[in-house]
Amino acid sequence: MALIVHKYGGTSMGSTDRIRNVAKRVAKWARAGHQMVVVPSAMSGETNRLLGLAKELSPASSSPALMRELDMIAATGEQVSVGLLAIALQAEGLESVSYTGWQVPVATDSSYTKARIESIDDKRVRADLAAGKVVVITGFQGIDEHKNITTLGRGGSDTSAVAIAAAMKADECLIYTDVDGVYTTDPRVVPEARRLKSISFEEMLEMASLGSKVLQIRSVEFAGKYRVPLRVLSSFTPWDIDINEEAKSGTLITFEEDENMEQAVVSGIAFNRDEAKVTLLGVPDKPGIAFQILGPVAEANIDIDVIIQNVSHDGKTDFSFTVHRNDYQRTMELLEKTVAPATGAAKVLGDPRICKVSIVGIGMRSHVGVASKMFRSLSEEGINIQMISTSEIKTSVVIDEKYMELAVRALHRAFDLDQDAA
Repeated sequence: MALIVHKYGGTSMGSTDRIRNVAKRVAKWARAGHQMVVVPSAMSGETNRLLGLAKELSPASSSPALMRELDMIAATGEQVSVGLLAIALQAEGLESVSYTGWQVPVATDSSYTKARIESIDDKRVRADLAAGKVVVITGFQGIDEHKNITTLGRGGSDTSAVAIAAAMKADECLIYTDVDGVYTTDPRVVPEARRLKSISFEEMLEMASLGSKVLQIRSVEFAGKYRVPLRVLSSFTPWDIDINEEAKSGTLITFEEDENMEQAVVSGIAFNRDEAKVTLLGVPDKPGIAFQILGPVAEANIDIDVIIQNVSHDGKTDFSFTVHRNDYQRTMELLEKTVAPATGAAKVLGDPRICKVSIVGIGMRSHVGVASKMFRSLSEEGINIQMISTSEIKTSVVIDEKYMELAVRALHRAFDLDQDAA
């Protein structure tokens, strides 16, 4: 008997028929002798609908009091899902019980709309599993030390499922979604993209951080930290597919040291349209200037990605960095009103029409010339590189967003990702 965690996305929970199919699939695993914990998302579109109602009432405010109420509202979507799924499981003849994040409880910090999980008390869940019940737990939410409901941010149900699997030392966590695994890149951009049978946690972490929407990055961080075996697979395969076939389908996210075969040099191409670039021109080149620029940005809770400081000329330098496009206007206002006057910068420039394209692969550690091949491929397509960022297993470039799809296709072809691995 194994302890298995299933996570189902909003599309999988999108109607009573689909919920019924989820129940049948879970029941199949339970009848095979496994202890089952299920973490479903809200029904597709429900969270947007709920937050849309709040926006109608308060279009511009972002006060802490409002953020608290947004979490109170958003959390109800998952509460409906777990209740419906528990009822569907009972209709299948299984004992089932549903819990919200604060009933388990899932303890979080107090960062409304993007809280982080601090601990999970699994006593109640283990008692139910020992009694032969299927336990259904809300994803995306928890409770802070002041007993306020919190949510984990978009995609937070992935994080909830992996955190629960980690806390309970589950044998495997299966993430059921509307794609059948992790691909070399988005098949909507490159039809020749291949599904990977396995990918290392390091590679998946980079892919998630660089814009791949298959898994939320924090869920991959949890899986890597607590060594939770993680599998991404499709919820749209027939529910009665043979369980042994299903258990090997999709993409297994595994540990590098578990892989005996030599890795491909590049495993995938990630891209992110949600980027914007800001530049301060004519900044005094002196110790501490980077902190003077980025400190106020960090204090405003704005995440910074790629950073470039140019070579100094006559004691002046140019300083560029990228932020999420949603934070672009806020960042520009902060730089123009606060940072530029304080630092003596000559001018603030911004460009919200950029994107980031990245190659990822742990094989890059042992192969030289990978970055130059990337740059050559983009050059041959007439694509200008504005910024470059590298790590041990990835190289990212910032380019004009109108060239994004062309760049992804060119790189996918250049690194033979359309070819089946030997």
